[in-house]
Amino acid sequence: MTIDTAIEDSGLLLGEGWRDRIEAGVRGRIRGFIEEILEGELRHALGRERYVRLKTTSGAAVERSEGLGDEEAARGVSVVPAKGHRHGNRERELMGTFGAVTIAVPRARLDTADGKTTEWQNKTLPAYRRRTKEIEALIAGSYLAGCNTRRVGRALAALFRGAVSKDTVSRVWRKIKADWDSWNKRDLSSENVVRLILDGTVVRVRLDRKATSISLLVVLGIRCDGQKVLLAVKNMGGESEAAWRTLLDDLAKRGLKKPELAIVDGAPGLEKALVALWSDLPIQRCTVHKLRNLVAHAPKKLADEIAADYSDMIYAKTAKEVEARRKAFIRKWRVKCEAVATSLEEAGDRLFTFTRLSPEQWKSARTTNAIERLHEEFKRRIKTQTVLPSAETAAMLFWALLASGQITLRKVDGWHTLDGHLAQPIDLAA
Repeated sequence: MTIDTAIEDSGLLLGEGWRDRIEAGVRGRIRGFIEEILEGELRHALGRERYVRLKTTSGAAVERSEGLGDEEAARGVSVVPAKGHRHGNRERELMGTFGAVTIAVPRARLDTADGKTTEWQNKTLPAYRRRTKEIEALIAGSYLAGCNTRRVGRALAALFRGAVSKDTVSRVWRKIKADWDSWNKRDLSSENVVRLILDGTVVRVRLDRKATSISLLVVLGIRCDGQKVLLAVKNMGGESEAAWRTLLDDLAKRGLKKPELAIVDGAPGLEKALVALWSDLPIQRCTVHKLRNLVAHAPKKLADEIAADYSDMIYAKTAKEVEARRKAFIRKWRVKCEAVATSLEEAGDRLFTFTRLSPEQWKSARTTNAIERLHEEFKRRIKTQTVLPSAETAAMLFWALLASGQITLRKVDGWHTLDGHLAQPIDLAA
């Protein structure tokens, strides 16, 4: 007996051993559930229950019969005519994570103000939609992960019982690609962005059949209501000034206004690009990145002491305390390890721009953590792939994770006090 014969005889993979009553029961109820949603939407559009043609102004439904209008009028009851009428249904096939199912979609004609009628269009299952958004996200994610159209179909065959073909994958991909292109060209003039958080992350992609490292430059915006929004993600060879300037110029060209504050990781090319575009833009250097830099300038045995002194300075309660501890930090470490003091001085006032905001804003303004978390989540989802299929695929996958709702962005801490206003720096010498 061969292995394949043994598997078949045991029922594994091919028989009832791989069928679940719960799954079958749920799938069997899907059609009725969707049809009930459509029926409820139609009842609302017509303003009446099924088989009811008229209703009174008091809200009570009245069934249609001969002489109904005269009878109601004689009783002094005002009757409101129906908003339209039904005319059968049509079958539509819908594919979702629950599999493929055929739905009976009700049809109706609605009365218009000019005395004519128009075909009712439901919002639950729009015209020409054959797949749910969840399954499109699943197919696109599989494709973006490196599978070709045939492999995606084979991989999803068991779940969708052969309903996903290579042509289906191609159609979904074309739609996702069109959405991606549209997102990259959208108008940004209506985005009321008061802050920008900018950072890059390195990924490995396949270029000319060789694994190559590229940088994804990511721009996260914070609206005046505190909501984070992804503004741009672009693949570049590195994080040079020219690369960042290309990205920033594109955002400005599409209507992005100068923000009140930019939060960066300290990359010199990024800061130069920001200043070149907006010369008077306040910039906040990430305090977490700076700590790592300070520790790297000293012997390992001093790391804990540097971190303790740095935390006392950065997390002081008032701007005056921060400035006083900053001076104390420089005095101490200039004697103990001059490279540490020099590194802190290199950051200048941009490391302490957050002190010009209200204290409720300090936590969200001190670091690039919001965008770092996006990078970590992105890396976590692609860690099983040593190399992504292409540079554009890497950028699209980053965007798709947010566009599909797999990653959500919440409001920043202290959003209720966010006003974008920065006070003047404190000068203790005065």
